[in-house]
Amino acid sequence: MENKDNIELLSCALEGGCSAKIPPDLLEKTLLPILKAKTDSNLLSDIDIGDDAGVYKISEDNAIIFTTDFFPPVVADPYLFGQIAACNSISDIYAMGGEPKLALNITMFPKDDSLNILANILKGGQDKATEAGALVVGGHTITDATVKYGMAVIGFANPNQITANSKAKDGDIIILTKPLGTGCSLAAMRNGLIKEKDIEDVFESMKTLNKKSCKIMNKYNVKSATDITGFGLIGHAYK
Repeated sequence: MENKDNIELLSCALEGGCSAKIPPDLLEKTLLPILKAKTDSNLLSDIDIGDDAGVYKISEDNAIIFTTDFFPPVVADPYLFGQIAACNSISDIYAMGGEPKLALNITMFPKDDSLNILANILKGGQDKATEAGALVVGGHTITDATVKYGMAVIGFANPNQITANSKAKDGDIIILTKPLGTGCSLAAMRNGLIKEKDIEDVFESMKTLNKKSCKIMNKYNVKSATDITGFGLIGHAYK
């Protein structure tokens, strides 16, 4: 990918990554009037506890996990951005203790920009989904002034082993599977305080699947977990 394309990709993003999310307090106020009580006993997790994904029991030993995530570019390289965005989307499945199986691309891209950039973004996402063992079965693309990319992902898990974010108790030990500080590092880069080459380890962490961590978590019957992106450790520990 030519450097010119890389610069264009990053400069078109008004916000970076999960920092582009609507603040949780404003989101809660907006959603409160439309939230409804569960009407199906098979719905094990939904929006009311702000978990990483929705979970629906389909049998005594199987449940479907459904989630979606997308955001503007966090890095100049399109392929790497695709990897990071896909990894972030898939991570919500792992956070619930599940195994990703199907994915749909969600893409917003300026129609006048180089489609070579878009192709590399999608290639990054495809390769990361393949690494996770998930099939990319389509998606939806619209023209937009700013680039955004992510996935809707479906996974499966044992309904008796779902790791909801609301099951943590006072005194529990918190285990971090990746270093904190990603958001701060990206903000520093966007403000010109550091260069991309200074935080290559951050990008390596962001494109690393939580696949192995999920297997270990399930092996030792961890009761609560969440994917920390956008609101930081404290924000995600709120629930």
